[in-house]
Amino acid sequence: MTRNKTVQALLLWLACSALAHAATPQKQAAPIDRIAAVVNDDVITRHELDERMDLVVRQLKKQGTPLPPMEALEKQMLERMITEMLQTQFAKETGVRIDDTQLDKTLQRIAQENKFPSLAEFRAKLEQDGINFKKFREEIRGEIIASRLREREVDNKLVISDSETENYLATQARETGKGEEYQMAHILVLVPEQANADKIQASRQRAEKALEQLRGGAEFGQIAAGFSDAKDALQGGTLDWRPADRIPALFLDTLQKMSPGEISPILRSPNGFHIIKLIERRSKDVPKVVPQTHVRHILIKTSELVPENEAKNRLLEIKQRIEMGSDFADQAKRFSEDGSAIQGGDLGWISPGDTVPEFEDAMNSLKNGQISGAVQSSFGWHLIQVLERRSTGVSEEQKKQQARNAIRAFKSEEAYQDWQRQLRDRAYVEYRIDDKNK
Repeated sequence: MTRNKTVQALLLWLACSALAHAATPQKQAAPIDRIAAVVNDDVITRHELDERMDLVVRQLKKQGTPLPPMEALEKQMLERMITEMLQTQFAKETGVRIDDTQLDKTLQRIAQENKFPSLAEFRAKLEQDGINFKKFREEIRGEIIASRLREREVDNKLVISDSETENYLATQARETGKGEEYQMAHILVLVPEQANADKIQASRQRAEKALEQLRGGAEFGQIAAGFSDAKDALQGGTLDWRPADRIPALFLDTLQKMSPGEISPILRSPNGFHIIKLIERRSKDVPKVVPQTHVRHILIKTSELVPENEAKNRLLEIKQRIEMGSDFADQAKRFSEDGSAIQGGDLGWISPGDTVPEFEDAMNSLKNGQISGAVQSSFGWHLIQVLERRSTGVSEEQKKQQARNAIRAFKSEEAYQDWQRQLRDRAYVEYRIDDKNK
């Protein structure tokens, strides 16, 4: 299991941004039957696109970001909505679903993260600000589904070889500045998969136009909103603080030569053209002692043949048997669908970042000897028991695990973008945004 903070980051951003904005006004003049794009067997209506545009414009104004040309912003938003719809369609086809119970738990967590004692108070605040709670709820469901798809189709398939890990550690030992963290903003102009020379050149010219405007004094957030294909484009392209060992070498080599506020030249990677801005750098304290948890679990996987409710009920039956006296390890050996089953579900000593967020959050909330309720992750449903805890120095094996996590972090983003492009290339998309007769 590998850690992925995508769900938490996306959900927290969506919750905070929703709280910041008033309701999207209904456009009485907009006919609801006009079509902006056909996506396989589904459509995006002009009305839906207008709603999203209104929200984004409010968001950019709230952030103080100058608005890009509306035509460019509308094109960016439509492409984003097409990608979201394709992922939703793929999720339905492959059996990825989020039931109402899991959705409510996520909403409760969002409410707590935003300092609301209860989901009811959080809902009341949203509705007071004019936010349609039902629509907000479904947007959260969509974000969770997108994250689950990423974990299943991309993150869980990444392979980090021993040679990659050893090369990474050797490089880190030679490099200076590995104890630094960087905050940067980023613009990505994607190159379509299997693009010919003309399409690659068109993408480069688009990146060059963005860079020209930046060097002419335009604000980075404005250009990101109008040009960037990255998910964070509408937040000004700003990324969270990242340690040097979790930044791709292509970026890090450039960042180490930059001063805060400086903008890079165009950088080329396999998935497109990049422009980065260094916002700030700071020293990072490298921990010499880390907390560890000795934990075991039982996993029941979900599939098209085993839906979530059935998997969860099977796990709760196992928990009931354990509470009535059955041995946890014996139940794990008999029923767990994880590779640890042969060891009675024992995962050994787990360090922070070794597991997916849902598992780690549940594990951290348990006392020694306590058994969790049913915990859902991208792998299925878990029953977790903490055996003991300790603090220990960073061993060579932990250094290797940290290296694997760092490699996985920057390989994941590129692999996810590749997967999205493949999904897009297989789809039928017809643009009707300029068709006034539809």
